[in-house]
Amino acid sequence: MSLVIPMVIFMQQRMAEAGNTDDAKAMQAYMKTEQPFYGVKSPERKAIFKQAREHTKISSFIEYKRLVLWLWSGENREEQYLAMDAAEYYKSFRTLEAFPVYEEMLNEASHWDTVDKLASNLIGPLVKEHRELEGVVRGWRESENMWLRRASLLVHLKHKAETNLPLLEETILMLASEKEFFIRKAIGWVLREYAKTDAEFVKRFVRTHQEQLSSLSRQEALKNI
Repeated sequence: MSLVIPMVIFMQQRMAEAGNTDDAKAMQAYMKTEQPFYGVKSPERKAIFKQAREHTKISSFIEYKRLVLWLWSGENREEQYLAMDAAEYYKSFRTLEAFPVYEEMLNEASHWDTVDKLASNLIGPLVKEHRELEGVVRGWRESENMWLRRASLLVHLKHKAETNLPLLEETILMLASEKEFFIRKAIGWVLREYAKTDAEFVKRFVRTHQEQLSSLSRQEALKNI
């Protein structure tokens, strides 16, 4: 039997032991989801993951993939958080081979708490390193899934001076007319983050496209300039 299964069970048991019913209800209400929570906060969750790593070594990509996807398929929301914690932690396996794993998770993600981390922390670095993946990201812009459209913006969030500006500009302008709050917010967020690299570009872009950009997007983009 794979050692990954006992590792997952260990974390599930520890999460169940550490859970708090009142916190679980509050978390569920905050995220506006029917998905149950254990009621385990981030520091405790990360301590449990650390304990699991001390007992089990992940030494191959197939073990990495199994660990991440088995956690992701868990019933409780914190198991998805653990899946992303694990996906980030084992850096040597965050290769082009992992992209389908992250994309599978993204397609199943249902709110900003999972979508944003997947897009910016896991998928974004791969897109920066493997520009051929930009073709996949372009497809997300036209998806009926609003979270994929948001992800098409947020994959650029941490690219700084290596941002593919023509692609980012094109994506923003494609999505700028949307009424969806999470799209408008993401447009402003990615521009605000890029302003740390080139504030003049962001000011010029907002000024040039002020009629296309929503007031929320403009305000968020210029917030720290």
